[in-house]
Formats: sequence, C-alpha cells, structure tokens
Amino acid sequence: MTLTLHHITKTFPGVVANDDVTLEVQAGEVHALLGENGAGKTTLMSILYGIHQPNHGEIRLDGRVVRIRSSRDAIALGIGMVPQHFLLVRRHSVAENVALGLTGGQFFFPARAIESRIIDYASRYGLGVDPRANIWQLSPSEQQRVEIVRALIRGARILILDEPTSVLTPQETRGLFEIIRRMKDDGCAVIFISHKLDEVTAIADRVTVLRRGRVVAALPAAGTDKRALARMMVGRDVEFRLRKDPRVPEADGLEIDRLVATNDRGVPALRGISLLVRRGEIVGIAGVAGNGQRELVEVVTGLRAAVSGRIRLLDHDLTHLSARAVHEAGVAHIPEDRMHVGIVPAMSVAENLVLKRYRYPPFARGPIMDRAAIDQFARQMIDEYAIATPETGTPVRLLSGGNIQKLILGRELSARPTVIVAAHPTSGLDVSATEHIHGLLLRRRQEGAAILLVSEDLDEILALSDRVAVLFSGEIVGIVPAAEADHERLGLLMAGQRG
Repeated sequence: MTLTLHHITKTFPGVVANDDVTLEVQAGEVHALLGENGAGKTTLMSILYGIHQPNHGEIRLDGRVVRIRSSRDAIALGIGMVPQHFLLVRRHSVAENVALGLTGGQFFFPARAIESRIIDYASRYGLGVDPRANIWQLSPSEQQRVEIVRALIRGARILILDEPTSVLTPQETRGLFEIIRRMKDDGCAVIFISHKLDEVTAIADRVTVLRRGRVVAALPAAGTDKRALARMMVGRDVEFRLRKDPRVPEADGLEIDRLVATNDRGVPALRGISLLVRRGEIVGIAGVAGNGQRELVEVVTGLRAAVSGRIRLLDHDLTHLSARAVHEAGVAHIPEDRMHVGIVPAMSVAENLVLKRYRYPPFARGPIMDRAAIDQFARQMIDEYAIATPETGTPVRLLSGGNIQKLILGRELSARPTVIVAAHPTSGLDVSATEHIHGLLLRRRQEGAAILLVSEDLDEILALSDRVAVLFSGEIVGIVPAAEADHERLGLLMAGQRG
C-alpha cells in the first residue's frame, strides 16, 4: 500500500497554506511530519482526512487517484486519525464510543456486539482497553488507546497521530511506541506529527519537513538528528538547552499552604497542597493531565475559589481575591487555554496587549482610553517580543498560536510581576517559539520573579526548573531538585509512586 499526496496546493484568503506539497507514505513505516506552527501540517492532514479540499493536486492510493470529500470517505479508504484532543463521549463506555458511527453493526445493543472485537484488537496490539469502562474513568493514556482501537476497528491501515505523546508519562510514551511498532509490523502506515524531535528520531523511519507551506526536506530518520531537523524546520540553528545562570533565590515569594479545592464536578481536586515558590526560582509542576494542575493554577490566579487553605504573596493574603485583584497584587497568568482564556479573539493586537491595564495611566486619561499611547505600547511589545503581525490593529484571531502566546507573554510580563504562573506555556508550539519563550521565562527568573511552571513536557520542566514538584491525584507526591531529577524518576512519581 502506498499513499501519495501529489503536488497539493491549498490557499485561504491571503494565505498559501500548502504550496505544491508532495508526500509519500509506505505501508509498514512510521512517517514523521515536521514543521513550525503555520508551516501547513494541519492543513495537509485535513486534506488527507477530507476536512478541506485542495485547490490543486491529487491524492493517490496504490497509484489510483481518490477523491476524499469527507472524513467518511477517508475512513472508507482505510485512513484514520487520532486527534491531539480526543473526541470521545465521556459519559459513554469504551464500547459505546467505538460503536458510534460504525456501519454494519447490529441494530440492537451494538456496543455489546462490538466488545469482543475491542478485546481482540486490544490483545493484538497490546492496547489494554476495558470495553465496559466509562471514558471519564480512564486516564489520558487509556483514552488515547480507545481512539486507536476505534480507528483500527473502522479499518484504518493509515493512521494519523497528532501530537500523540503530549498527555503521556515517559513510561506511557514507551508503551505507545511499542503499539506503533506492532502496527508497523502488521503493515499499517503511521503518520506521526510531533514537536518532540527526540521522539521523532526514536520512532520514525522517514521524515518530511515543511517550512512556510513547502517541503524543504524528505529523508530517512536514521540519517539525521534533532539539531539538523530543527535547522530544517526554522532555517537556523536552535538552542535546545538555554543557559540557566546560577541564582540564589530569595526567601519570600508565593506560599501555598494546605490548599484544598474541588473541580467543576465538585469532586476534590487539590488535597492539602503546600508549596513555596521563592523569588528568583522556577518551580515546575509535573504530572499527567487531570491530577489537579488546572485547579491549582485557577485557584492561585483567582479564577477558582479555594475550599480551605491559604495563598500568600509577600505576606499578603490572596486566597479569596478576584482575578483582577490577584493580578494587581503582582501575579501574572499565562493560561493553558490561550484562545479562550488568554485573549479576546475579535479584538485587535493592541487591545489585547492592554487588556488588563487599559483603565490605568498611561493608557487612560480618566475614563477615556489614550489610543496613541496604546498603539505606541503595542509597537514596542511587537518589537520586543517578536510578534509577527501585519499591524497593531490586526484581529488577534488571525495570528498563529506561537504569536498569540508571545502576545500573552508580552502583556503579562511587561508589568514586571512578582509571581508568574505559566501553564503549559509552549504547548503545541514549534522549536523556534519554544526557544524564545523559554528565554523570556529564564530572564524573568534572573530578574527575581517567582515562577510556577505547569507543564506535561518533562524536557521543558527539567530545562527550566530549579525544583520539580509532582502532582498525582491532587497531592504532591514528591519535590525533587531539578539537578537530581530525570525522566525515569519523574515518570514514576507521575504514576503515583511517592518519593
């Protein structure tokens, strides 16, 4: 089986997303697709899965031209996709989710009829899925296996995996790679999209690199390394481990004392957490998604009420303050959900940059905003934080993810906060944007900010942190100096083994 995307061109108003792209994928191989944010990877895979139609070019399967008008057409041709954010119905069981949309099953109790097929595929590929478990009971790793089983049962022989390790521990990543190798041995083709270049060199057979919508390299993975791949992606050398200068932290900073909070369903999410983040240090919070990280960030930044416990900053009690009051006390927030929490998409770049300060001088004269001062400040931030935008009045929804994140950083850090709460600051970003954001956080650390870094990327945690605290089931199960930590030790803590 050979899949070829042949001379694909796709344009949107004012943007050439894919420019004469040719990609060939063979049966029994893992083919990595790399590129910066905005390089055209998502558009290309959307064309392959029938979400978009190309302006020019064609898709060939074993030399035969095929037309993929929808995801239903893609599935019928044996193409499956496991998205980065899983599309599962949490209240339904595994079997019910697999049965949804599946053609050819029995009319009555279709989920029961498919349970044996799920068990068969799970055993065949080492997926370890309980067909009767409800989705909400499963870890992110187990939910990912459900997505893979669903794609395989639908007949996928070509599987697209989009950032598949972003929610996994190191041990779970190794388990996923074993599943991928079994699929490869069975003759399946896997298209592997990731920003983690170490993983690409570990699992891929071939690599195609996109830059600005065009293919700049297609080569065997065995003949390259992550530095060479990064150079191909961005057109220059990338520094993977930035210099972290020695810094003696100050005693005062952010103090979290026996903090208890519930999640959106009223279930305990934080169970008596105590943690000190001193000025001049970065404390990383590691853990698999869903173990209390989101609730911790929201309570500290005033977006969620604490059930009990205390949060203090320089002897000021922040526990029951609003988000605005917490910000005015000196806490900056770089949110996980940059599109829905970090910005107002319909507003301009300039307006978003002053979103938390527009009512104060120099951006306001009494009740009237000073547009000239706002525009001048926006130009300064665009230059200082390398935000790629046509102009200050451009709606921020038109920017790439990396540039939106730089905008948020510019807005939050320009106020010189005492504490920075950074939640997944480089999630989904390419190596170039990641390098830039890491440099900004290390600079603020050196200037004396106390930084609470929440991330599921252990490389990021280890590169930036002075100490690492691991959350499991709403509790801190271990705090490790970053100099003494490694992937294996943190991975065991993330799985619940106390240190």
